[in-house]
Parts: sequence; structure tokens; C-alpha cells
Amino acid sequence: MSAALTFLGAAGTVTGAKFLVEVGGARLLLECGMFQGLRELRARNWTPPPVEPRTLAAVLLSHAHIDHSGYLPRLVRDGFAGPIFCSAGTADLLRIMLPDAARLQEEEAEWRNRQGASTHRPALPLFTAGDAERALALVRPVAFEARFEPAGGVAARFRPSGHILGASIVEVTARGRRLVYSGDLGRYGVPVMRDPVPVEAADTLLVESTYGDRLHPADDGTPVLVEAVARAVERRGMLLVPAFAVGRTQDLLYLLRELEEAGRIPTLAVYLDSPMGIEATAIYAGHPDEHDAETARVAAQGRRPFVPARFHLTRTPDESKRLNGLEGPAIVIAGSGMATGGRILHHLRQRLPDERTTVLFVGYQAAGTRGRLLREGAEQLRIFGEAVPVRARILATDALSAHADRGELLVWLSGFRRPPAMTYTVHGEPPAAAALRDAIARELGWACAVAADAQRVPL
Repeated sequence: MSAALTFLGAAGTVTGAKFLVEVGGARLLLECGMFQGLRELRARNWTPPPVEPRTLAAVLLSHAHIDHSGYLPRLVRDGFAGPIFCSAGTADLLRIMLPDAARLQEEEAEWRNRQGASTHRPALPLFTAGDAERALALVRPVAFEARFEPAGGVAARFRPSGHILGASIVEVTARGRRLVYSGDLGRYGVPVMRDPVPVEAADTLLVESTYGDRLHPADDGTPVLVEAVARAVERRGMLLVPAFAVGRTQDLLYLLRELEEAGRIPTLAVYLDSPMGIEATAIYAGHPDEHDAETARVAAQGRRPFVPARFHLTRTPDESKRLNGLEGPAIVIAGSGMATGGRILHHLRQRLPDERTTVLFVGYQAAGTRGRLLREGAEQLRIFGEAVPVRARILATDALSAHADRGELLVWLSGFRRPPAMTYTVHGEPPAAAALRDAIARELGWACAVAADAQRVPL
């Protein structure tokens, strides 16, 4: 096979995106994500690298979310020293996300050593802050639509996908063949980000399928947000929102401000209890070129798009701990979005047993995460080794998802002027990936298959 593609992650699952592109003597890694969710998936982060890092000419990233970028420090630790290409917005976000991921790895290793909760003596982090800094030194930002050469005889470009700041559709062209990878596709007509750009042609297409088996609610997410705020006010309790620091947090802040200004919710104190969320929000504000027309209009009027009326930034651990004594009603937004770590766990441990508490999930919850367990009705949750009873009201919506649903994926796919020779669904749990494959074959008549883990296919 003179040109080949190998699926090394995000095939048969959502996380761990890694796709090896081989053209002639050049090897490129498209995405470099960590596995998240189920224990057996997370264990894959600790196995030897799926490709010898020193043999890679470059890494191309679609965006900064950890399931797409978080393995970079380990790749560098194991010998990769080439350029890491991504958009400018992604480069800015990586500067906060990779050090944060390293800090979490170091803290977990430290905790396991204190508790004796590891079969390894001592427990070591997957990677360190030093590894993250070495990875960041290799990052090479590229403007949207600008063509560049990641390896000899290979051309590439990034195009806006609308998922989060900096998120890209990636095109790789070599030997007259074009590979297009959707990355994580955003949605149409939602706040903050522009719509995904259409793509006209590909020989091989990789399309994400996170929501390939369903449609998002027809509303814009505000009804459940209004309901959650109203319940917090009525019960004089806390509204806890586990939210991804990048993307979902900014969407929430934008909507809370809009609802306040429209008089649809009362003005409550809103605490952003996420150092990374605080930094990410500042980065979002600094990239107005990626904002949609409505967000740009708000900024042009001198209003701050991501700042509700009673907005508080909780930067330090001590400031976060002081929220334990806070009486409701109030809103706390904290990471992580799937309740797999971060400050939200401390709030959940304290507030889940209180029936006055409302918890609102506003994003995808992967199998095996605490967020998925709560969405599915868990009556207790294990947090920091404790069994915590769940008496809080759990609400959830997919309307605020930053991922396109099946209908929106088909809208984007319909922009191709000719069918790709082969399409593969990736980045989805098996039912979602299969459902999107079937929809593509049925509605577009394209040749399509679900990508299989470790499968190698021609380009």
C-alpha cells in the first residue's frame, strides 16, 4: 500500500483519536488524543505508543479537546520531536489544556502513592508538566485556509468546523489523493461559533459520529436552563453545572447573560469555578474572528458576550472551598464536563445528598463516566472513595451539544459535489457509528463503513 490510513483510536469508541497517515516514506499522525471513560479504555493510554514516535514527520490536530490532543506530552516523552500543526485558536487553547492535563496526571499519581492505591511502586504520572511544556514548544499555528506542507510531497490545510474555538476540518493531499477528516463538527445556527464550512470533494472521508444515531432537541437548550434556574430559585438551592472548560462553559455564560437580559431568568450569582475555564473564556474573547454574527454584534455594542450580571471568578482552591458555605440560590459552573475529575467532584460530593440541589448536564457523557451514571439515574455515586447518595434533581439536555447530530452531519455531507470513494465513520460508540453509516448509505448512496480499531486501509 503506497498510501494508507490506520485507525489507532476513536474507532469503536468516541475518545483516543489517532489516525496514522502513511504516504511513501512519510508518516503523519492525525490527532493525538487520550482515551477517556471506561477503565479498559483508559488503560490504553498506558500501553506502548501505537506507532513509534520517532518515525513520525508531524502531528496534525483538529482541535484542543483532550480526547484529540491529550496524548501529545506522552508522545513527546517517548521520542517525538517533529512539528505539531494546528490552527491559531487551537494553539492558544493547548497552552492551558496540556499543562492542566499534566497537573491532573501528577496529582493522581501523588494521591495513589499516599493511599497505596497502585500496583506500581511508586505510581508515576502518564506524563509531567515538563513533558507538556516540551510538547507546546513543538506547536506550529497555521491560519485557516492556508496551505502548508507537513512532510515532503504532502499538502494540508485547516478549515473551520464550528465545534469550539480553533476547531478544524483537516484536509491532507498527497499523490493526487485527498483525505478529508471532519474533526468534531459543530452545529448550524447556534450561539458563539460560526457554522461548519462546506467541503466539496474527498477521495477518502473520515466523519465523526458522536451523535450519529440521534437528533438533538429542536429547542436551543434554553428551556431546560430556565427550568434548572427556576428550580434553584424555588428550592433556594444550588445549581451545579459540570461543563467542559473549553466550549461549553462559554456557551453557558453567553446563554445565561442572554436570558437575564431578556428577563427570562432572575439575575443570580454565577460562579465560574474553573481556572482553565476562566483562561479559556479570555481566549474566546480574544478571537472575535471566529465568532458568529450575533456574538460579534453583542461585542460591537460594548457588551461582554460571556459575562452575566453577577459574575464571579473562582481562581484558587481556597476560593473554591468557600463555595461550600454558600447558600442558594446560585449557579456554580465547574469542570469536568463528564464529572470525571476537577472541582465539580467536590461540589457533587457535598451537594448531591441535598434534595434542594439541581445538577444540569449540558454535554455528551461517555460510557463509564460519573456523568453518564447520573444521567442514567444512579442512586449513589462513588466520589473520592466514598459512596455519596444522590437526592439532587438531575437534569440534562443535548441541545447545547457542540457536536452536530445525525441530521446536521447529513447536511454537511450533502455539500460534497461528488461522493468520496470511501467514507468511514469514526469518533462514535458502535451504535452511533453504525447508524450514521446506514444513514449515509441510505440517503446519500455513498460507500461507507464503520472504522475498526487497528484497521489499515488504502487512501
